[in-house]
Amino acid sequence: MRSSRRLLPSRLAYALVAAVLGMALAASATPSPLYAVYRAEWGFSSFVLTAIFAVYAIAVLVALLLTGRLSDDVGRRPVLIGALTAMIAATALFLVADSVAWLFAARALQGLSTGVAMSAAGAALLELHPRGDSHAAGLTNGVVAAASMGLGAFVSAALVEWAPAPERTPYAALLVVFAVLLVGALLMPETVAERRRPRLRPQRPHVPKAIRGAFALSSLGVLASWAIGGLFMSLGPQLAALELHTDSHLAGGLAILAMTGSGAVSQVLFERAAPWRLTAGGAIVLSLGMAGIVGSLSLDVGPVFLAASVLTGLGWGVAFLGALRSLTAVVPPHHRGETMSAFYLVAYTSISLPALGAGLVVGSWGLLPTFRVFGGLVVLAGLATAIGAVRMRPGGAPAPERAGALAALD
Repeated sequence: MRSSRRLLPSRLAYALVAAVLGMALAASATPSPLYAVYRAEWGFSSFVLTAIFAVYAIAVLVALLLTGRLSDDVGRRPVLIGALTAMIAATALFLVADSVAWLFAARALQGLSTGVAMSAAGAALLELHPRGDSHAAGLTNGVVAAASMGLGAFVSAALVEWAPAPERTPYAALLVVFAVLLVGALLMPETVAERRRPRLRPQRPHVPKAIRGAFALSSLGVLASWAIGGLFMSLGPQLAALELHTDSHLAGGLAILAMTGSGAVSQVLFERAAPWRLTAGGAIVLSLGMAGIVGSLSLDVGPVFLAASVLTGLGWGVAFLGALRSLTAVVPPHHRGETMSAFYLVAYTSISLPALGAGLVVGSWGLLPTFRVFGGLVVLAGLATAIGAVRMRPGGAPAPERAGALAALD
């Protein structure tokens, strides 16, 4: 048996799991600044671009459906080790890609590995937190998710703009980081005490009956926030270059960072608010921000576009935090993996469908009209989310007492 002296202490293991989650999402954003380079070299259409983006989200969904409860059965550690190994393989595919087919293959494997990692990492964060604080674990999850996507896109854009071999350097850097994380995962403690025989077959997403109200509220928040992410990650770099009147790769990275960076900051600022207030207030702010982005397309003023992106991000981050907190506070320990899997299933459905829809029509409608229409739909979804969150706000017993009662019922 492995000596306990060789295992990482809980605090370091908690940071490691957060880093795995963050780097998985940062890696998912790394190709975004490179799509313009790939299009110039290989000549594919805007629909193919959004399809490359969407195949990642679809692969995540497949992984969640197949492996949602895998870490509940075999443990968090082996699942994270396997996921990191697959992330290294996906990054290697990007590194040697020389055609669109390679991009599809790399994105598919990247999505599968990320989907496997996300439910396991989300559950492990709850179990490894030094104080067992579900709110703090939810905050870590939300901030890491928001910040990592923006930083991944921005760092990649900077490397593409200034580093040698722009189509290779971002992925070489990712390989080094993933290798370090894999070594750390080999040394992390296991948090699942009872192991079961794994079941790798398609399964209906399961949420315990006692927490379905909280899950519905969290689904509303993630629906509005991640739909915006889908539009920004697929069409944002092109839109930013157009609005900022530049062909620099940094434009797309800056636009994504403006949204996701402000989203991370907003979660820290408002993390003490009640989950339903976070979801409702965040949805309203992100609707206002997206309306501002749509309006800025007519004004053709770059600073207005960036300011509206920041406002959108503020609402996006708060809405996502509300979604996470409303769920993590009540999820029973023995259902954590599959419940977090169901949560991310909603998230990646929300992020992929708008991107695919926009990709289908952008060739005939044009970039700006497409973003106006889909941005308007996101505004409506945000407002509907705010109304739903207010209607579903908790009543009666205080949230912590009610959460404990619900968990006990399961």
